[in-house]
Amino acid sequence: MTLLVLPLAVVWLGATVLALLDGRRRLVGWLAVGILGANVAALVVLGVRVAEDGRQELVTGNWPSGVGITLAADELGVLFAVLSSAVLLVALLYEVLGGVRSRTFPALVLFMGAGLTGLFLTGDLFNFFVFFELSMIPAYVLSVYGGERRQIGAAFIFAVVNLLGSFIFLISVAGMYHVTGTLEMGAAAERLAGAEPASVMLIAVGVFVAFGVKLGLFPFHFWLPPIYVGASPAVAAILSGALANIGAYGLLRFGAALLPAELELGSRALIVLGTVSILYGAMQALSRRDVREVLAYSSIGQAGYILVALAIGGRVGFFAAVVYAVVNSANKALLFLAAGLRGWLVGAAFVVGAFSVAGVPPSAGFFGKVAVFQAGVAEDSIALLVLLFVGGALSFVYMFQIYQHAFWRPEAAVGDVSPPVLRGLTLGLAAVIVAIGIWPEPLLALSGGAADLLAGAAGGGAR
Repeated sequence: MTLLVLPLAVVWLGATVLALLDGRRRLVGWLAVGILGANVAALVVLGVRVAEDGRQELVTGNWPSGVGITLAADELGVLFAVLSSAVLLVALLYEVLGGVRSRTFPALVLFMGAGLTGLFLTGDLFNFFVFFELSMIPAYVLSVYGGERRQIGAAFIFAVVNLLGSFIFLISVAGMYHVTGTLEMGAAAERLAGAEPASVMLIAVGVFVAFGVKLGLFPFHFWLPPIYVGASPAVAAILSGALANIGAYGLLRFGAALLPAELELGSRALIVLGTVSILYGAMQALSRRDVREVLAYSSIGQAGYILVALAIGGRVGFFAAVVYAVVNSANKALLFLAAGLRGWLVGAAFVVGAFSVAGVPPSAGFFGKVAVFQAGVAEDSIALLVLLFVGGALSFVYMFQIYQHAFWRPEAAVGDVSPPVLRGLTLGLAAVIVAIGIWPEPLLALSGGAADLLAGAAGGGAR
């Protein structure tokens, strides 16, 4: 069970030590990279153990289950933990190679890594909230990294809206405890299945609003474009590729595993909201010419696919939601990092990310789009299939449009070429996305395991 504690302990202790050091010193930056790399490696080893032996669980302090703090790892949690820590690692490496501008930056990234690792590996509702907030606090500080005036205003809105989302989530957790008398997720799921439906529906609405804010879904999206546009490339990659996973994971974990009946009851409304997010994000992206504005509105649209797949439900819907969330996270990290650079290698990397967003093979995004399309076929809805086709076509148009504007035009080549190491880093990330598209079996296997887990919980919890 050391494997459950090790990823969290490494990054938490590392963040505590680095908080005392000056992160602008190159040695400190590389130390942070090493610590986060150890966290990723430990999570990968844990993932292998979960794939071989199934769910791993540990109750700290030898307390009885339901009393002590529960750490738990299954396919869903490990997949999101590895993904988020890997995005943090790439973004941190990007900033260290380019030159850290704040003494606190490496420590803040590690604290966020600790929060996300704990969030994805906890089996306890209250500690989910604690790690939830531990992830958000560094995000509030990182959102003003660079110190520009427009960043401060956007960061204020970001903090206020997300604190409101956190407050709503805390009320929902309190409601679950009031209804079930436990904070252990497994026990709570069983007791919620027999609870009074009206009370549970109120809790479900609160959970959806809280995670909808984190994911940037319409109509909770208004904070997202200003903060993504104003943030530095590394911070934008962190917020879109790592922190936003809280929303996707929360909707999957709470919607499918804890509140399956409410998810099914509200599925039509969720499909409508997902549809609006897809179309709104795409139309707004089409009307923009700034790379980061396009990517910000694209994030809103891409989140809509996750919500639609989740609302379809069943193994095929949950599988599509997991695959799409993972691929979308990697796409956004690559595109935001590439948007801040210049040079032909960067253009090539951006093309890979753009093709992945549009679902063009052999990129990883192809399997994300296919999974969502299969979920639409399972729903047996012509309108939904048309939506998925139109959304994919619009994605291709606005991504090609912004590539042409930012990288293809002769005037776009004017200016200093970015350092080779940064261009090489983005190209390496692009190569990973292509590699996943060529050899998707590990991703599909883990996502399938996560979908089986969620579908089983949803079937067992239906009322």
